[in-house]
Amino acid sequence: MAKTARKTEKITLRDGLDWRLRLVVVALVALAVGVVWVTNTFLTERFTETTRNRAQVRLALYSGNVVSELQRASVVPLLLSRDPTLINALNTGDYRESSQRLISYIEEIGAAALTMMDLSGRVVAATDRAQIGALQRDRPYFIEALRSSDTVFIASEAEQGGYGFTYSRKITSERSGVGVIVVTVDLAKFERSWAGVSDAILVTDSEGRIILSTEPRWRGRTIAEALEVRSAPSAISRAIQATADWGALPPDAYLMGEAVMRNDARVPFQGWRITSFTTYASIRERVNAVLALEIMGFAILLALTFYMLSRRAQSRSVFFQRETVELRELNARLQREIAEREKVEKNLEVAEQTLAQSSKLAALGEMSAAVSHELNQPLAAMKTYLAGARLLLQRRRSEEALASFQRIDDLIERMGAITRQLKSFARKGGDAFEAMDFRACLSSALAMMEPQLKRRKVTITRTLPEGPVMVMGDRIRLEQVIINLLRNALDATKTNEAPQVDLILSAGETATLTVRDNGHGIEDINALFEPFYTTKQPGDGVGLGLAISSGIVSDLGGRLTARNGRAGGAVFEVQLPILDETRKAAE
Repeated sequence: MAKTARKTEKITLRDGLDWRLRLVVVALVALAVGVVWVTNTFLTERFTETTRNRAQVRLALYSGNVVSELQRASVVPLLLSRDPTLINALNTGDYRESSQRLISYIEEIGAAALTMMDLSGRVVAATDRAQIGALQRDRPYFIEALRSSDTVFIASEAEQGGYGFTYSRKITSERSGVGVIVVTVDLAKFERSWAGVSDAILVTDSEGRIILSTEPRWRGRTIAEALEVRSAPSAISRAIQATADWGALPPDAYLMGEAVMRNDARVPFQGWRITSFTTYASIRERVNAVLALEIMGFAILLALTFYMLSRRAQSRSVFFQRETVELRELNARLQREIAEREKVEKNLEVAEQTLAQSSKLAALGEMSAAVSHELNQPLAAMKTYLAGARLLLQRRRSEEALASFQRIDDLIERMGAITRQLKSFARKGGDAFEAMDFRACLSSALAMMEPQLKRRKVTITRTLPEGPVMVMGDRIRLEQVIINLLRNALDATKTNEAPQVDLILSAGETATLTVRDNGHGIEDINALFEPFYTTKQPGDGVGLGLAISSGIVSDLGGRLTARNGRAGGAVFEVQLPILDETRKAAE
């Protein structure tokens, strides 16, 4: 008793110490998470504000550069429109020195190109001599310059992509227009210089269309359209991006799947605006550097805590050694139980082998009965055809007799197919599957049953769709199912004075064949599809037809059901998966 009390006291003391140590570790981890979270929030806000201020300063600088370039070029058309040499060339039609004079001006002005046109819109002088002689009377800068008496600024889409920026002015002589001078401003150089920084920069006009951009495919779009040019990220990409952006403030937009900060500024020229998108990468790097130091400090502190725990674990190892004897006894009992389980498993394996052998013998018996059942139908048909051929030959109707012999040959081929099918009955079905028309299978089965139908004088009604009803399956096995259902219907209407069998084929979600008779109905529906269940007299059947048919339909991926009709008789339905093409055609 004393030994047990001491052991219980030690276990209680050990449990108390374990809980205190766990609380210390949990508190340390919670403290680390809290400090990292607060530090991340504070530094992220501070570094984000610094980055935003720098981006706004850059935007102001870029805006000033654009406006300065535009203002410097705006006075050039006024000066050139008063040049006596150019006016005299337009009046006299002598332009031999005009292009050279424009070329001498372009270096002093700093424009991209200078072009002079006469009143017909033909280029008569240009710094780009390849343009001389070109007609530009439909260009906006030419039309607007003739309409106005002042300098006109035009921003239009260029043929090679992007936008062209021009100042144009009408050249007058004696208060009448004689030509137009056009100064092309090169703003694309700013795009090239902006591309050297990490930001995405764009300039929009008063209508919100992007006219300058570091991303060429953005030009001509609105900002909202530009951000959607790239394909949307997948769900996995969005989840990874959300995990990567946990240390940043809510982003202003996503650019190519990456969170960015958006800054806007006004360009003091015709309602233009300049926008920049700055990534959070630099912010995250600076914040993560500080967080890494904090996490390292807490990791060292946690390592010291685990070191203390390991020292304590060494002192407790003595206690575990005392429990070794108990573990050995428990191990011995476990080995005895394992030996008993192995013995039981061996007995179970012998029983399973015996059961498998019994199943094989039962399957062999069913297959033998199936061979006899399935060959009876073609043999009966052959007997009928031979009797008919004998009568036809006696009456010297040889051509009709040859047709009967051809049908007998078809029946012999079918018997061979049935024997081949029954030999492979144990194999998994589906290797002979093909796309086929359900209507053709039904017609073939009716042709097989034609002698029995004529002998019994049964009324057969068929309701078929106009188009094909395509299913995937084994043609011979499906015909076997239809023949079995027709034979059952004939047997069920033996006592009926006006036997009738209705065949209805429909195509909807599934291909459904309904076989309905006006016989005596079904007595026991639950046992209908069980092997060797039959209501026929001995010698008429062994009760395998419906069981085999149900198995065939299941192998084809469908379902065979039966019920009693409301007006009497039995109703069998064969439902098979329909091919997509047939469903679309039916719809």
